[in-house]
Amino acid sequence: MDVKGVQGSVSFDGEWITITKRAVGHQPREFRLRAADITGTRLKPASRLFHGYLQFLLPGSAPAGESSGIASGGRPPHSDPHSLSIPRRSNDAAAKLMAAVEQARPSR
Repeated sequence: MDVKGVQGSVSFDGEWITITKRAVGHQPREFRLRAADITGTRLKPASRLFHGYLQFLLPGSAPAGESSGIASGGRPPHSDPHSLSIPRRSNDAAAKLMAAVEQARPSR
């Protein structure tokens, strides 16, 4: 299950979430998270004017806040390794991925 984001992608194989981020002029960076370690998820669907985002919350770490301003559109900063901005065309795929991650999380 894959979601194409803005300058990156997220994939989920049923156990591991892999976030790949590409910054201009840099090598792609990959972050892997176990679905069993996730304490929560956040999904803000994109609109016609602004990108949305998906974010994974881990124990002991506060979620990255949304940046304010017209250019960022209320998304976490690109430097946050546990989130990815998504375009409007990826809203459905992002919702399906987040639902799959929620199913894979242990009940607490």
